[in-house]
Amino acid sequence: MLRRTIVGLVGIVVLAACSADRSAEEPLTGEALATDLGCVACHTDADSSVAPTWNGIWGTSVELEDGTTVTVDEAYVRRSIEEPQAEIVAGYSASMPVIPMSEEEKSVLVDYIESLG
Repeated sequence: MLRRTIVGLVGIVVLAACSADRSAEEPLTGEALATDLGCVACHTDADSSVAPTWNGIWGTSVELEDGTTVTVDEAYVRRSIEEPQAEIVAGYSASMPVIPMSEEEKSVLVDYIESLG
């Protein structure tokens, strides 16, 4: 009886491990990544006093706090991820932390922001 119980428990552990492996192999999506990293807490669907919305911002020119303008493109978004204090959009404070991300995660997030227009 004890042996059957142990074998049953081992089977459950193996099944759980296989399920975990499958979820790890699922494609990484920008929306899920933005949620997991907490980006959507400040970069909401609407204008916010905390951070600019990502909706409809791609390809537009935004004014920075120093009075210069920059086009929201891959280079700007990557720079904002890697050095969030470097170019602050006018009207917002420098409150975004540096969030460690792999190059793949940065690319996925940039693509996601681009997809929002």
